[in-house]
Amino acid sequence: MNLIEQRLNDLGYTLPPPFVFPKNNRTGCTQTGTLLLLSGHGLDLPKLPGVRQTGKFGVDITVEEGYATARAVALTMLATIKAHCGDLDRVSRVLRLFGMCNCAPEFGQMPQVIDGASDLFFELWGPERGTHARSAVGHVALPRGIAVEINGEFELHS
Repeated sequence: MNLIEQRLNDLGYTLPPPFVFPKNNRTGCTQTGTLLLLSGHGLDLPKLPGVRQTGKFGVDITVEEGYATARAVALTMLATIKAHCGDLDRVSRVLRLFGMCNCAPEFGQMPQVIDGASDLFFELWGPERGTHARSAVGHVALPRGIAVEINGEFELHS
């Protein structure tokens, strides 16, 4: 088992199967050089405590549930990276995340929700490789009513 998967295991997590996109016109990630670009992830989340696949912040989802959901989304992103690269240790740096929350107009705690993913990547790769640029925004709707969607950019070892 590689280092990052061992850290995941130590945290009590296992990777879910990677999400398969319903049409062949898109994929979970694309690579150019050492840059890996991940599509938005947010469907088929692992069944973990507090995770909410669908719902709306400020209506029926708490910030704590959102944090758990964003963490679960990060696990699906890691599954995509592993399927593409074969080894999570190939990631040399988490570069950027773009997190979206399905929320009511008055909800403003999107950063606290997306921290679930940011904190997991920070725990796995540490402060030098896991600290990343990030946006956390709210939308009045996300596809299929999902609660959280996150895409990202990662640098790979050459």
